[in-house]
Amino acid sequence: MIRLFARPTSTLAGLLSVVAVSLSGAALAGTNTTKPVMIPMAETLSGNYLAALVAGLATDTASAAQYYAESLKFDPHSGDLAERAFVTLLAEGNMTEALRLAPTVSRKNPNNGIVQLVLAIDAIRGEQFQTARNALRRSGGKQNADLTGSLLTAWILLGAGNPRKAIDTIDKITDEPATRPFRNLHAGLIAKFADHPDDALQLLKSAYEADKRAVITADIYARVLFTTGHPEDAKAVYLELAKTFPRHPLVVDALSRLAEGKPLEDRVKTESDGVAEVLFGLGSAVTRDGDELSSLIYLRLATWLQPNHAAANVAIAETYERMKQLESAISAYEKVPADASLRVSADIQRALDLEQLGKSDEAIALLKALDKRLNNHTEPLVALGNIYRSKKAFAEAAEAYSGAIKDIGVPDQGYWGLFYSRGIAFERLKRWPEAEADFRKALELAPDQPLVLNYLGYSWIERGTNLDEAFRMLRRAVEQSPTDGYIVDSLGWAFYRLGQYDNALQLMERAVQLKAADPTVNDHLGDVYWHLGRKLEAQFQWNHARDLGPDPEDLPKILNKIEHGLTDEPAPSGTTSNGG
Repeated sequence: MIRLFARPTSTLAGLLSVVAVSLSGAALAGTNTTKPVMIPMAETLSGNYLAALVAGLATDTASAAQYYAESLKFDPHSGDLAERAFVTLLAEGNMTEALRLAPTVSRKNPNNGIVQLVLAIDAIRGEQFQTARNALRRSGGKQNADLTGSLLTAWILLGAGNPRKAIDTIDKITDEPATRPFRNLHAGLIAKFADHPDDALQLLKSAYEADKRAVITADIYARVLFTTGHPEDAKAVYLELAKTFPRHPLVVDALSRLAEGKPLEDRVKTESDGVAEVLFGLGSAVTRDGDELSSLIYLRLATWLQPNHAAANVAIAETYERMKQLESAISAYEKVPADASLRVSADIQRALDLEQLGKSDEAIALLKALDKRLNNHTEPLVALGNIYRSKKAFAEAAEAYSGAIKDIGVPDQGYWGLFYSRGIAFERLKRWPEAEADFRKALELAPDQPLVLNYLGYSWIERGTNLDEAFRMLRRAVEQSPTDGYIVDSLGWAFYRLGQYDNALQLMERAVQLKAADPTVNDHLGDVYWHLGRKLEAQFQWNHARDLGPDPEDLPKILNKIEHGLTDEPAPSGTTSNGG
């Protein structure tokens, strides 16, 4: 995932909160990331209420919202149920039903901050800015001391035709290192609306320079530079960003447009857009503190104001992915506008989520269709290759990777993984010369990449070639990734292949501690134990490896060892221990 906004400190995340989503008992308790709990609708209030709690514990906002709504049918005047249903409906983006419940929730707590925020946003949608300001006031927030409250108030004042008061409101926000980038970003945007371009550029530059890796902040600044007559400066911002994110779709699209002499438009064109950016920034901040529910609510409010906010829809999808709610993530990715620069990456991630759900055919069809309609085929073909490789369809994977490599032309350092991935596919197809060439190319692009050092070094050990160089590679890989069980196992296996069982033992036991659930690592440790005369322990490890679900081609070898043991010569299991 690529960071779209500035990384907020925990202090900033706290200061951003204009309202706290703090329900008694919390609508969604816990952060368990199990699969959604699917429970049929109950015929009683208690049954649906308990089902909603279970869905909440599974962070399944869609089911929780449905169960709370069903519970309300049994007790439509319950303020507690209305409040819980209200919050989960917001998280799911069902604003119509949430608004319907707002009066009930408000009667229980007239100063409920989240209700008043929703009412304010609804008013902004209708350009009723004074109504929106009144709602914010009822929330009870100390707007002059609260960053988000102040920013929302400033945008509302601007919409009401009071740019001077809007600027004064911004000026009252405490200028602290943690809040400065967010404050100055919106201060600059409001200054531009108030027809103070020099102040706007100075403030936006300050926000940008506070974190040049924050893609959205950089994009906003560059677009304002362009629209205020500084196209070369705008280009310089994107070129700087490209040093870190050379293939980020926003960067690629902007540089392409500039090269073709096409104009760049401002991201924030209306007061409503400005409020949406505040909410997007808030949602991005709180999700990094692990508060997925609050994040979803603020991001949903942003897209309620600005349905085509591509970055907010992507952020919603990524939040659902962290919650292991892949169906909801897919739905959010589908809402990214078809003409947005982020749409291609959204479609690719949607395909990867489909694959995780076991819908590989749909994922492959989506990526093939995407490949056909694009001029640049690299990213869809890489994703297609990854899916084929996960299905062990190595010939198809190699073909997809080859298409991507052909498309990129002269590769830079960022493409080492593409050659590494194709090398794995070739190795599994027993096309070793081609695999070795790809691994060498990957190391040429990224000389100290531990994954490549491990795979190539391990493969040479297995083949009994280039042993000195293989040991150097494996030792270097372990130095860089000492907690990677696969890499530690590879070095231990290298000692085992040379019959140095004492040296192998320490590494193998450490590898099993790091990768306790991996069948190959356990199988390897069993082999070491056998050759050290610890045959009961060897039998235990092989049985454990069998029970962990090894690859089908390895299972007969493990079963044979369980029944007959090993000969005096090392007999590797055949599966490379590299996580590939």
